[in-house]
Amino acid sequence: MKPEIVVIGPMYPPTQARLEELFTVRRLWEAADRDAFLHELRDRIRAIAVYALHGCTAAVIEALPRLEIIACMGIGVDAIDLACARAHGVHVTNTPDVVTDDTADAAMALLLATERRVAEGDRFVRRGAWLDGELPFGRKVTGRRLGILGLGRIGRAIAKRAAGFDMEIAYSGPRPKAQAPYRYFADPVALAEWSDILAVACPGGEATRGLVSRTVLEALGPEGTLVNIARGSVVDEPALIEALRAGRLGAAGLDVYANEPRVPAPLLTMDNVVLLPHTGSATHQTRRAMGELMVDNLLAHFAGKPLPTPVP
Repeated sequence: MKPEIVVIGPMYPPTQARLEELFTVRRLWEAADRDAFLHELRDRIRAIAVYALHGCTAAVIEALPRLEIIACMGIGVDAIDLACARAHGVHVTNTPDVVTDDTADAAMALLLATERRVAEGDRFVRRGAWLDGELPFGRKVTGRRLGILGLGRIGRAIAKRAAGFDMEIAYSGPRPKAQAPYRYFADPVALAEWSDILAVACPGGEATRGLVSRTVLEALGPEGTLVNIARGSVVDEPALIEALRAGRLGAAGLDVYANEPRVPAPLLTMDNVVLLPHTGSATHQTRRAMGELMVDNLLAHFAGKPLPTPVP
């Protein structure tokens, strides 16, 4: 008999098909009455599969007393109530490494698009404005100073790519990274002050909420650019909008927002802002790899084997 699992929300289609093949899948997002749905399953469910952005609340965890594992498809687990999972002895896994390259690529795409006015230039050509004159010049990327907030897997991958542009690299985080060949700033404000471009690559969650504060943005300054491929919660979004409006920040390239998929209206009208719909890991190759690793964690758990990628 196939193990019975709850899936919180719709998955990438090949991943959903794989789950349906290997497990008896109960689709929480289709339930008319979620409480009644979970109550009916409370004595049978040992595992949950969830896409990172859908999250898993304490209410869901507590409704399933036999729950043993939450397998997350994605690296970020800030939308999962980890404290509740810990309190109930529930393992949590995620899918690190497989998202690293795509997310770092997205950071560089935003960096280049913002500095070289790529999205603005596309709109400029399409509306026929080129017939009336030239697009205002952008800014050179090669040789500029890149500050990276969070030198984990993705931060290191961004640094590796930026090195190909001969950028000068520094970083900030809770502590210096052993053998990292880049300058370290303990204070994000000092890093922002040093940087021409600040890339945010740290985890989300309460520990980093609002870390890119009004003070950090003002330190980055009117010639500075913010790139965020981490979580919207890391940036003080109202302060970001105010700084961009007032010219106290030069530009921003954003893949993530505080209240996705709702993007603040002022950002939609700013030519010095490039917006993506949280697509950092959104390639077919990477989504397949994420799904496979999530399934591998579930299979390992049900087989009584060590979990490939447990969240510490």
